[in-house]
Amino acid sequence: MQEYFKKYIDQNTTLFLDRDGVLNIEKENDYIRNVDEFVWYDGVLENFHLLNKIFNRIIVVTNQRGIGKELMTVNDLHSIHTHLNKELNLHLANIDAFYFAPEITDSVNRKPNIGMALQAKIDYPQIDFSNSIMVGNNLSDLDFGKRIGATTVLVETTTKVNLPHHLIDFKLDNFVSFCKLFS
Repeated sequence: MQEYFKKYIDQNTTLFLDRDGVLNIEKENDYIRNVDEFVWYDGVLENFHLLNKIFNRIIVVTNQRGIGKELMTVNDLHSIHTHLNKELNLHLANIDAFYFAPEITDSVNRKPNIGMALQAKIDYPQIDFSNSIMVGNNLSDLDFGKRIGATTVLVETTTKVNLPHHLIDFKLDNFVSFCKLFS
């Protein structure tokens, strides 16, 4: 796996990431509603910088149904993402952009649909979806990745899947394992 990534990733490769269950602990049957509820997985902050050295851009694409249910606001979400990047900056790391789908029901933006990827392509026209990687903890994340033509990586923090699976190119125990592929 490490050989694959080192061979095919270059400074034009975009990394798409889900957030909850990948970067931070996902609340069971609930939502991360504010900064106080955001808890990094162990090792993510300390290892994220490895990705910034390799990838041209790193983009978070996250379904945020809690907004549509009025359990939190768009400002709450922006506060979480600002906090997230401030903490990453302290570790010489950064996420370039955050896209979110607040809808409760299916929409063009809600993963596995590709609306957030299309928004990212407008903001970053140089994105080549076929030269991208999608890392997620749910099959909807990987379906999103396949729909845009990206390589997909499942981190099994919340979802266990047996291989082979048509949506999964690679799987790892957690996101830190993914980061360490590039050390």
